[in-house]
Amino acid sequence: MNTKKIMIYGAYGYTGELIAREAVARGYRPLLAGRDAKKLQPLAEELGLPAMAISLDATETLERSLRDIDVVIHCAGPFSATAEPMMRACINAGTHYQDITGEMEVYRAAHELDAEAKAAGIVLCPGTGFDVIPTDCLAAALHKAIPSATHLTLGFDSDSGLSPGTAKTSIESLGVGGAVRRNGKIEVIGHGELTREINFGRGEKFAVAIPWGDVATAYYSTGIQNIEVYIPMSPRRAKKLKRMNKFRWLLRMNWMQNWLKGKVDKSVRGPSEEKRSEQQTWVWGEVRNDRRGERKIGRVVTANGYDVTVSGSLAVMEFLLGYKGDGGYFTPSKLCGYELVEKLPGSGIIKIGID
Repeated sequence: MNTKKIMIYGAYGYTGELIAREAVARGYRPLLAGRDAKKLQPLAEELGLPAMAISLDATETLERSLRDIDVVIHCAGPFSATAEPMMRACINAGTHYQDITGEMEVYRAAHELDAEAKAAGIVLCPGTGFDVIPTDCLAAALHKAIPSATHLTLGFDSDSGLSPGTAKTSIESLGVGGAVRRNGKIEVIGHGELTREINFGRGEKFAVAIPWGDVATAYYSTGIQNIEVYIPMSPRRAKKLKRMNKFRWLLRMNWMQNWLKGKVDKSVRGPSEEKRSEQQTWVWGEVRNDRRGERKIGRVVTANGYDVTVSGSLAVMEFLLGYKGDGGYFTPSKLCGYELVEKLPGSGIIKIGID
């Protein structure tokens, strides 16, 4: 039995529960926490674990509770609202922080808290799930292949559907638009504005640029100034997505966001364990230096996104439980090395070549 103290906040969400169950299977006894005692207690009783209902608004109580905790795995979305209060509480309590967000604004907020985390001697490592371990590790490996690279393009082709939390994050982006990094700065672009053909690992596919977290994190990991991220999409669906640009003003209104997220609560459910075991993800990347005529392609195959999130979160947690280094903000690859993705169950090795 491991005696290190872990808190899983948001443990009764779909992914939080998966992480809690796997942590118990590995011999850990995490403290399950969240805002809703009624949702929390049944899982805690089933797993025989301690539980604590606590609001992120109860700052003093939260910080006091965290002082005995070594690592927090934060699973409670929407992270745009919940991540910063938890990160600040961890800094004040001296507790390492990690989460499973894919939201760029959370990564940017964590990066801005780097100096405070260093002073407190704690690690802030958001994005320790499928968002963004596979792509972040591939980006770091590609950068090692061409250290002078000026452009990085990433993408993934997944059989996995969306979890309720990821679906809600996607809804938030509808009213904002897409995003890329150009000359070191994040730029908002129209939905469906950038398209190209990509062989993610199982043949050429039409692909569309999306506002994925690596637009922020890959820059912190590699320093590459120009970054785009793509997923496969049918040309017909891409045209529909592009037409949504006319309604971005409407899609970002609070009542519309709440209505769309309510539909997610009623209709989106995470897949069964059997379904997850049948799914894989093909991760692809391209790095280049046009001035020198250099270009490399990288690929890695992983398990489905949910299982990567579970195993990735626990791999980073275990790394932090034995961590003796400096505090600060880290991406997964900066903290654990780009080999992290290769160590996860269901992952292959990163392969880099000219195509």
